[in-house]
Amino acid sequence: MRMQQTLMGVGGLALSLMASSVMAQTLTQAEIDQLGTSLTPIGAEKAGNAAGTIPEWTGGLPRDAGKELEDHFYENPFAGEQPEFVITAQNYQQYKDNLTPGQVAMFERYPETFRMPVYQSKRTVGYPQSVYDQVKATAGQAKLVNGGDGISNFSHGTFAFPIPKSGAEVVWNHNTRYRVNAHRWYMQAMPQTNGSFTLIKLEEEVGYPQLMPDVDESTMPNTLLFFKQRVNAPARLAGNVLLVHDSLDQLKEPRMAWVYNAGQRRVRRAPQVAYDGPGTASDGMRTSDNFAMYNGAPDRYDWTLVGKKEIYIPYNSGKLTERGTQYADVLQAGHVNPEFTRFELHRVWEVQGNVKAGQRHIYAQRNFFVDEDSWMITLADHYDGRGTLWRVGEGHLSFNYDYQIPGYSLETLYDLLAGRYIALGMYTEEVSAPDLTYVPTYNQFTPAALRASGIR
Repeated sequence: MRMQQTLMGVGGLALSLMASSVMAQTLTQAEIDQLGTSLTPIGAEKAGNAAGTIPEWTGGLPRDAGKELEDHFYENPFAGEQPEFVITAQNYQQYKDNLTPGQVAMFERYPETFRMPVYQSKRTVGYPQSVYDQVKATAGQAKLVNGGDGISNFSHGTFAFPIPKSGAEVVWNHNTRYRVNAHRWYMQAMPQTNGSFTLIKLEEEVGYPQLMPDVDESTMPNTLLFFKQRVNAPARLAGNVLLVHDSLDQLKEPRMAWVYNAGQRRVRRAPQVAYDGPGTASDGMRTSDNFAMYNGAPDRYDWTLVGKKEIYIPYNSGKLTERGTQYADVLQAGHVNPEFTRFELHRVWEVQGNVKAGQRHIYAQRNFFVDEDSWMITLADHYDGRGTLWRVGEGHLSFNYDYQIPGYSLETLYDLLAGRYIALGMYTEEVSAPDLTYVPTYNQFTPAALRASGIR
C-alpha cells in the first residue's frame, strides 16, 4: 500500500483545515469563548454526530464510575458489554470510510485472524477542573517557534493549542497533553511470526516540573518532563537504565539522555535516544520516537493538518487493564488477541508528517489519528522511503476515572513486512498497576542517580 493523500471531511471544518500551513494564526476572543460552550473545555466538538453514532460529550466518566481495587487497579466500568458488530476481512469494505489505511492493511495481511469488535461509542474522557481553567486562561498564548519545531509562551502547561490551525499544533497537543507523575511496572514483548515471545520487564518513573516539590518552574521554563526507565528482566538485560530530560523547544535545548550499562557499570550520554534511534530492548521493532505513539522534537517533518474524520479507534480498553489478564492470552502470532480489544467510532484529527528536505528518518511519512477528546494519538501509519506502508501503530486508550486522566493500556506496532510486532505497557500480571500517587524529586532524575538505579 502506497502513501496516502486522503481527506474524508466531517462538515466544513475539515475543508477549512485542509493543508494548513505550519504557522498558525492568532486565536480570536470569539474562538476562545467556544471553549466550554460549543467546544469541550479542551477543544473537541461537544455535539455528537448527525448519525447519532457518536454521542454528545457530557463531561466524561465521573469519579464514582467504579471502585478502586488493591494495588492501584480499578474496576472496568464496561465489563460484560458485548460488541454491536465485528469488522473482519470479509466485511471491512462496507466500513472502509471509517477505517485507516493501516487498519485495511491489517485485514489484508491477516485475513483469517485480525478483526475489530466495535462497541457503542462512549465519550468517557474528562479532566479535572483545574485543567479546564488553565486551558481557557492560556488559550491563544502559546506560539510555534523555529517553524513549528518548538513552542514558546507555554511553560509547564497542558494542551498548548486547544483550537489548532496547523498540523504542528496538533502534534504539540499530543506532546503537551495532561499527564501526572507516575511510577509503573510493565511488560514489553516482540512476538515472533510463530507467536513465541520473551517478556521484557520494565520499570518507569516520570516526573513533570509543575508537579515536583523541589523544581522551580522559573529556572526550568523549557522543561517538559523527566523520564527514567530501568530493565528488570530478563537477566541478560537487567540493570540497564535510561534517563531522559525533555524540553519544549528541543532546538533551543536539545533532549538530554543518558544510559547506565550494567555490564560496563558506567553512565554515558546517549544522543541516539531520539528520532529513529532504536527503542529500549525492542529488537529493532520500534524507534525511540514510537514510544507513547510519538514523542520528542518534531523538527524532521513537515506536518500537514489533513482534517477531521470519524474512525473506529481502540477506546475504553478495559479488558487490557483487568488484573489477572494473562499476557500469554493477549499476545498471539501476527497481532494481539482481538478478544481483548475494543473499538469505538470517534472523531479524530489526521496529521501527516513528511520528512523535510535535507533531513532523514526511517519513516519517510507518518500519519497520526488523534482522538479529539484527549489529544492522544490512537492510530499511526508509518511509510518507508519507497512509499510502502510499513508499520501500523495502535494506542489502546483507557480512562482512569478516579484521577480523571486517559492513558495507553497497551501500545502495539505491527510490522506488515516482517509479520512481527511489538506490544508494550501490559501490567495485569504485575504486583501493581501504575502508581499515580508518586511524588518524585529532581534528585531522582540526575545522572548521579542513574548509577544507583542500575546496580544489579
